[in-house]
Amino acid sequence: MSSTRISAMPPSDMDPSKAPVAFGNRALPRLALQLQDTRLLTRQRALAVLCDLVHDPERAYEVTEAGCLGKLKALLQDKDTTVRVKTTEILHLLANHLVSRLAFLEHHVVVSLSDLLDDPVPACRRNVHRALQVVAQFPAGANCLLSLGLVQRLVVKLSKQEEEEEEEIQGLILATLSSCVRVEAKPTLATNGVPILHNLLSHPSSSIRCAAARVMVAISVSREGKDMLCEEEVLPVLVKLLCDSDPGVKANAAGTIMNTAVITKGKYQALKSGAIPPLLALVTSEDTAVCANALRALTVLAEVPSARQKLLEHVPLLETRLSHPVAIIQRAAATAIRVITWLP
Repeated sequence: MSSTRISAMPPSDMDPSKAPVAFGNRALPRLALQLQDTRLLTRQRALAVLCDLVHDPERAYEVTEAGCLGKLKALLQDKDTTVRVKTTEILHLLANHLVSRLAFLEHHVVVSLSDLLDDPVPACRRNVHRALQVVAQFPAGANCLLSLGLVQRLVVKLSKQEEEEEEEIQGLILATLSSCVRVEAKPTLATNGVPILHNLLSHPSSSIRCAAARVMVAISVSREGKDMLCEEEVLPVLVKLLCDSDPGVKANAAGTIMNTAVITKGKYQALKSGAIPPLLALVTSEDTAVCANALRALTVLAEVPSARQKLLEHVPLLETRLSHPVAIIQRAAATAIRVITWLP
């Protein structure tokens, strides 16, 4: 039989690790106040709730508009490990939304995040790198990282294998570098980045090899990058990667060879390394990026008379790609055939 007595126990579905959420539009203002509370448990519980809320894009927008970003920025300096980890996780989630990314730059959040690159807690460093990787994906964010000198710091971290042993963090650093190098390659080149990336091309993990090769593609776009790749003799390693088991590694290796072989030194270094046979083997690949990059690399190498003479025997193979369902491969094959069969 029911009773009018009220139990002192909380409801069974209430999570004691999270702060109770206020109703309606009072929820975020109250959480914003709790983020500044002097009591550690209150801050932790408010962050736990906020972390759940920002998964919703609409809520993420409201969090940014409610002025929570400045309070989260302050919490990055908190002495409590849980607070720092949760704060960096929230900032990573917010970085996936355009409004929040713009606010990141306005409130100089990237500067505060960079202070935690050497945080002793791996989970915290991982969240920081995730956030920076997302921010670097758009030009203004990449320019921000470049202006703060973070590219140089990230390259140095890659060189210290014992400091960043975790594979995921290495992959995030490489992804961030790839975005930044596409905007400006000089900081990476000036920090001895090519030799460091050269070593990572032989990493046992295919994801790290692929990420390192992707940075190499971006580096090889500039003339300075092409010259540096030739000086460091990266092309022989890239030619070996054309036989890698990972399609992403092969596509990026072929793309870097294609870019670097634009200059004469790159052409002859690639040919000396035996690039033609493995590139021809990739022409029949079902992976669009692998096939297209292989065809383009062969086109550039065919500008050398001796290479064009060898490739004339394989024109029938290239002609099979003219009927490929993907237009980009059709065009790449047609261009390759035209260059190879050209007569003075």
